[in-house]
Amino acid sequence: MTLRVRGELQMLGEPLASGLILEAARELVGVDGWARFYEQRSSDLARTVAGVRCRINILQTLRGVGMVVRLLSPFQATLKKLNLHPSLRKLVEARHGLVIVSGPTGSGKSTTLAALIQELNLTEARHIVTIENPTEYVLTPRQALIRQREVGRHTPSVAQALLDALREDPDVLMVGEMRDPETMRLTLNAAETGHLVLTTMHSSSCAEALQRLVGAFPAEVQAGVSAQLADCLVGVVCQRLRFRSEQKLLVPECEILVGSTGTRAVIRQGQFFKLATAMEGGGQDGNWSFARYREWLDQKADWSIPLERAEVFDAPADAPAPLPPIRAHAGLPHKPKPEPRPEPQPREDGVVVIDDAEDPEDVLAELDRRRH
Repeated sequence: MTLRVRGELQMLGEPLASGLILEAARELVGVDGWARFYEQRSSDLARTVAGVRCRINILQTLRGVGMVVRLLSPFQATLKKLNLHPSLRKLVEARHGLVIVSGPTGSGKSTTLAALIQELNLTEARHIVTIENPTEYVLTPRQALIRQREVGRHTPSVAQALLDALREDPDVLMVGEMRDPETMRLTLNAAETGHLVLTTMHSSSCAEALQRLVGAFPAEVQAGVSAQLADCLVGVVCQRLRFRSEQKLLVPECEILVGSTGTRAVIRQGQFFKLATAMEGGGQDGNWSFARYREWLDQKADWSIPLERAEVFDAPADAPAPLPPIRAHAGLPHKPKPEPRPEPQPREDGVVVIDDAEDPEDVLAELDRRRH
């Protein structure tokens, strides 16, 4: 098994048996999903394991079925808990417009998006509709009414969910990711029609995110898209994770572009290369360059430190209930918990078979003990 710890890959124990991975994949995907998996040779889903929400990608490889598991924050994320600058709260105070959270893969975009939604949820009575593929964070309604829809389970596509949402009287729309021109077009239209829309994109800077959005459309309509974007843009956040040795934490390091009058004029003209200069000199408007944000992190004293592992995995009383067992999703009867079994013994080929493990760490510990 291979783990990524603080951005670095580490090997742990011997490779898991292919049969063990295959059986786990079939349980996770279910009967209906397994048929789709054989068509697409991949599946993207989210599940709650030991009280922690996980995003799981199952894929077909040269060596058989593989699995990538990403652990999501085991708490209801907020800006303070993520050590983000409190000024990001202003982005969701707008009643309409577009907010984009960008960054490379694995930089915590979805977590920041969930934190922005949670800021609204804790303080304002708004109707929030989320459209995700898959649903990563299960949000517990507080002040807000929250409806979460997952593509493939609750709606056939992002485009259909966006069209439906315009008839569902939402105040806030959250689109997990803008991946294609049709989703981008509908997202921009929703932001223009009196809704606050939050979404994510892949990019390495705020300017690149906006340029990629406009560049996804045909050349003959890009001027119109730039004008539409300038009119509805509230702000863009581009983040990357950096490990801070003093606090022993992975912390988001951000670039923030606010939709001010000067910024809108640059976007309307399609001169995205000027946005970096606008951010450097636009601190009074709420803009932050990576360098200035790093200086703020260096001076920050009130760090939010995650709970110890034992506390994290004990879900609080008000935590959202985990999803039903996988078999229930697949329309199968619940599998009774097996009776305790004798300690596994290695087969003639040296492979140890561990059945019905309740915790992935137990599997790793057993494999490592057998190896030594």
